[in-house]
Amino acid sequence: MKYLVDFRRFSAHLVDVTIEFTAHQDAPILWLPTWIAGSYLIREFSKNITLVQYLHDGKLSDAQKLSKNSYELTHIKAGEAVSVHYEVYCHDLSVRTTFVDHTRLFGNFSSLLLMIEGQEQSDAHITLSVPKSFFAINPDAVLASGLKHTTTQTPDATLYHFEAVTAFDSYDYPFEIATQAMFEFTVTDRHGKALPHRFFIAGKHQANLTRLKTDVQKICQAYLDELSTAPFYDYTFMTMATGNEYGGLEHQNSTALVTPRSDLPTAFEPELPTDDYQRYLGLCSHEYFHAWWVKAVRPDVMMTSMLQQEAPTPLLWVFEGFTSYIDDFMLLKAGVIDRAAYLKLLGAQINRYYQTAGRDLQSVAESSFDAWIKLYRADENYTNQGVSYYNKGALVALLLDLTLLKHSNNRHRLLDVVRSFYQKAKDSKDGRFGMTHDNLGEVVSGFIPAAIWQDFFENYVIGRSTLPIEEMLGDFLVSIQSTHQQKIWGMSTELMSEGLKIKHLARDGSASLAGLSVNDIIIAIDGLKASQKVLETASKGQQHDSHAVVVHAFRRDELMVFEVAHGITEHRQIRLSGGADDWLG
Repeated sequence: MKYLVDFRRFSAHLVDVTIEFTAHQDAPILWLPTWIAGSYLIREFSKNITLVQYLHDGKLSDAQKLSKNSYELTHIKAGEAVSVHYEVYCHDLSVRTTFVDHTRLFGNFSSLLLMIEGQEQSDAHITLSVPKSFFAINPDAVLASGLKHTTTQTPDATLYHFEAVTAFDSYDYPFEIATQAMFEFTVTDRHGKALPHRFFIAGKHQANLTRLKTDVQKICQAYLDELSTAPFYDYTFMTMATGNEYGGLEHQNSTALVTPRSDLPTAFEPELPTDDYQRYLGLCSHEYFHAWWVKAVRPDVMMTSMLQQEAPTPLLWVFEGFTSYIDDFMLLKAGVIDRAAYLKLLGAQINRYYQTAGRDLQSVAESSFDAWIKLYRADENYTNQGVSYYNKGALVALLLDLTLLKHSNNRHRLLDVVRSFYQKAKDSKDGRFGMTHDNLGEVVSGFIPAAIWQDFFENYVIGRSTLPIEEMLGDFLVSIQSTHQQKIWGMSTELMSEGLKIKHLARDGSASLAGLSVNDIIIAIDGLKASQKVLETASKGQQHDSHAVVVHAFRRDELMVFEVAHGITEHRQIRLSGGADDWLG
């Protein structure tokens, strides 16, 4: 199969795709994924496809649409050579889809390339055609991708020819063509094998590349030191620097990242990275670890998923939770941050958990299973009714790490569990292994008594018992300083020109009980124009005589009046220090 991806209409954010193949059956069916691996939400990529047509008897025919994401080439017979044409609208800056304009061509093939049903495992030869007009605007533009490529020139375009991969596997190799800063480094596995790494940054920035190279290389080497070998031969980091976007997505031997440019290191970056730079290093660490812990080892239901229907699993707490714990821990192991900085990061993770009202209403297994309908569709009530498997999962991973240390006389810990599963992946024919809660229990029970694991599992994985975070940290000599953070009337607000807009409400807070709602705009409090200071003054007055405060607010375009009783909601805020060498190293 041959795919030609043509960017000549980049200024209109359009890509033209041509597919040439030999049909293996009558009336072949083409389809596109509805979600991308690593991001658990149905995204309906086919919404951006226009006018799928194919050549038949020397003229174009329209493909018949069978479903939201599938098309039939009705007149084609088995054995016929087929040419299919369609356009794709590409204007999503996230790492999950595609973005095309006069400065940048970024794409995931899962948003661009239709699969031929029954031929998903056939070799695909993919060519990107970039017009000379794009290089006239961006003369220094280069291609970044985890796939190797060769280049040829035509009078009108530069052609990038990717090495052949099976068609479905192409979905795991994003690409970016833009003016990009770039550096290279190598890390070495336990057998002395050098693994080349490439790092690209697109977008406007003034990053200190020397500092960034030093720190990222240390982090990558720390992973190889811990995990012995890698599930790839080389690795590519792709980063888009923007004003405030943030995120990342893992792939087979690469990652696509988007970051605020303020998170990149400056020429004046102190020896201990700033909080902003630590966040970016944590993002790099997080997505890099996913090469082992999502790509090689993955939930069992995602071993054969064709990315067309949801694949619910109770195990995302393992894959994202473990990763959200280990990513920052590896910054410490790599020596790019010190103990105090690490404990500050861990304390922030714990404080986010304490601020989540629904933390005891949903187990991490339930949170994982509900990812498709809750985490990626979070609304104003999300933190009242549930918890993130990233956040709570990271803390369950912390507790499991400490439990392993405690009950193995400091001989085993969480990374031993990771190594055991990674070895299972290496021993398999395709380099992948599917995890279940059952085989997770078997592996963990190889390091500590099975009864200890079973109790942990029932209480903190499928159960909703309060996580004993501070007690277990205390066992490892962590000192905890505690304060309380207050929210007046149990609400968070944002000052706007119209008044105080309610952003979040605790369901048992006095504002919620009085009838106020998220997105209401408070314009007056006890007859005074609403402001944060007026709100604080009214609340202080209530502390003396507990009177109800009259609040005027707009809901949509309707003015409403509420009487709000005195009320303060509190959550704990902690700071950590100390820590035993057995845990922090």
